[in-house]
This record gives sequence, C-alpha cells and structure tokens, in this order.
Amino acid sequence: MATFEVFRDKAGEWRWRLVATNGNIIADSGEGYQSKQGVKRGIESVKRSVPIAEAEFLNES
Repeated sequence: MATFEVFRDKAGEWRWRLVATNGNIIADSGEGYQSKQGVKRGIESVKRSVPIAEAEFLNES
C-alpha cells in the first residue's frame, strides 16, 4: 500500500509525498503549506480526485 509522508521542508513549510511500497516517490505536493491542517486538506483533495482522474496525453505525435 502506498503511503503519504508528511514533512517540513527547509523553508519550514509542510509538504507531502506519496511513496509506493517499493520506496519510489510516485507523487508530491508540488507546493508548501503554511499549516499542518493545510497539508492534510491537500492530501484529502488528492484522495478524492484520484478515483475519477483520467489520463490526458499532451503533445502526442
């Protein structure tokens, strides 16, 4: 099962990364959050969005 790791970056902002069972990072927050509550909301947003997300292929030849 993949795991969301939550941590503070060098600037003191909260971030998350989604880590696969093999240790590979498969997604990250891409932005820092000012509060722990903010990073929790970001994770919950991803959890809600992923089941309905579709792949969009850009610049196909």
